[in-house]
Amino acid sequence: MAIANPLDCRSWYVTDELLAYHNHEWGRPVHDDRQLFEMLCLEGASVGLSWRTILHKRPVYRRIFHGFEIDRCAEMSDEELEAALMDPGIVRARSKVFAARSNAQVAQAIQREFGSLDAYLWGFVDGRQIVNSWTSMDEIPTETELSRRLSADLKRRGMRFVGPVITYSYLQAVGLVNDHLTTCDCRDACRMP
Repeated sequence: MAIANPLDCRSWYVTDELLAYHNHEWGRPVHDDRQLFEMLCLEGASVGLSWRTILHKRPVYRRIFHGFEIDRCAEMSDEELEAALMDPGIVRARSKVFAARSNAQVAQAIQREFGSLDAYLWGFVDGRQIVNSWTSMDEIPTETELSRRLSADLKRRGMRFVGPVITYSYLQAVGLVNDHLTTCDCRDACRMP
């Protein structure tokens, strides 16, 4: 795989960890419900913080939240969530920690209704990735009509930490939207076949 040109990814090129995330994960279409749920939780945890902070803490999040297995997260007890609040390896915000369980319960309801979280999310784009043609980081929006629609629907269903800005970041992260710049070597690698 080609490594992205750091000049094209200067907003990512803060640490090797962020560059690796950009080059190997960000914008690649995800269809696995566990991964989709993980990214939804992590994006929600990032509200008010840097993605670098969350990415650095991701291994601990995975341990505490049972690898983001939706059913296991949905069944977490108050005691488990209280214990999670004591772990300095995650963001210890009570509302964010407890949202992982309630959001998992909403994800279960979505799975029952649509067959999968994947089918629900990709239904917002008729199963086709949106590929934008940005030439500058300044052109990339922070929210769109799509992120506002998805955010509103997720909130209506009871999800938390899914405002339109964080939802747009989520859409980018899991590849429903490909916002790699036209000059970025990762752009074509992230396109759906």
